[in-house]
Amino acid sequence: MINYDHVMVRFGELGTKGKNKKDFIRLLGQNIRRRLKEYPDLVVEVRYDHIYVKLNGHEAKEVIEMLQDVSGIQTLSLVYRCEKDIDVIIKSTLELISHQEGHTFKVKSKRSDKSFPLTSDEIVRKVAPAILKTDKYKVDIHNPDILASIEIRDEGAYIFTESFPGAGGYPLGVAGKGMLMLSGGIDSPVAAYLMMKRGVKIECIHFASPPYTNEGVIYKLEDILTKLNVYQPRIRLHIVPFTKLQEAIYDHVPESYCITIMRRMMYRLATKLAYNRNCPVIANGESIGQVASQTLQSMKVINEVTDLPVIRPLATMDKIDIIKIAKKIDTFDISIRPFEDCCTIFTPKRPKTMPHLDSVEEFEKTFDYEALIKEAIENIEVRYFGEE
Repeated sequence: MINYDHVMVRFGELGTKGKNKKDFIRLLGQNIRRRLKEYPDLVVEVRYDHIYVKLNGHEAKEVIEMLQDVSGIQTLSLVYRCEKDIDVIIKSTLELISHQEGHTFKVKSKRSDKSFPLTSDEIVRKVAPAILKTDKYKVDIHNPDILASIEIRDEGAYIFTESFPGAGGYPLGVAGKGMLMLSGGIDSPVAAYLMMKRGVKIECIHFASPPYTNEGVIYKLEDILTKLNVYQPRIRLHIVPFTKLQEAIYDHVPESYCITIMRRMMYRLATKLAYNRNCPVIANGESIGQVASQTLQSMKVINEVTDLPVIRPLATMDKIDIIKIAKKIDTFDISIRPFEDCCTIFTPKRPKTMPHLDSVEEFEKTFDYEALIKEAIENIEVRYFGEE
């Protein structure tokens, strides 16, 4: 009996990257090695067209599940590598499909190594009749129970019958770094995951307002970031003391404008920290129209205080779709724990959904927010989650 001995990793979007493709693939190989570091016997082979993980007897299902979390991978297949000899290929294919359920089959072949004496079509015409001779299977080219795939490459012939979806996107870190505004709610962890999936490493900024906010919010963040360590091994969290700024806002600003100005202060702080940490973008979990501060007019007025691009991965998503992703990445149950952040605790009864910029600027003149921002930046607490 023969067993699958490799996992074949396909790149998906990386194939469009032209001259940068080599660097993308190298980074993806590093990320795969990091994800599998607890299995030192696994061998990662990085090639221009695919990456292969040699299993060396390890449980294939567990390795596949771990690799499905690595961004930049489009699909994965369990494969058996054999000699580039048609008789060996036929024998190996028959052995592999004998362990599959089903009664119909199709053979598909790809010849990347043009020195192999048979073309792709000729390989199919050799293998398919051998399968038919067993009298166990019938051909179905449209909807087969078993798809036997054969790829001829420089280093050998690969045979596989099943593929698994990957995370897609780009390798983590290939797109740079962003500063993510992280609350204890459902949305921002999903935004973090989607940023990482597009190759952006994140640092996180959280606005804490003790004693109005409970320490339980910080525990939520710790658990959320531990879950996100699956996708980014080490995450830096900046906890900003926001109490004095929040109190000043509610002392000097009409209640209906408090959320707008509070968000503008958060953006100012996030911008300063992003520049300090060499993050060229800010990201958050805002979704159009979800709350008063996320109407288009509110976003325009709030966004006015920063000169950095603001990435909103959830901008057009329905809440039900956001929740699906939160459950997929296992942050949903943590996010719904009953500990509120400063945005929810201080929500006014009738927040302004169409704030006017001139009014906002007049209200901000009534207190020295610059000094409070400076003090908050100087007293940031930094915590790290995960290991490189």
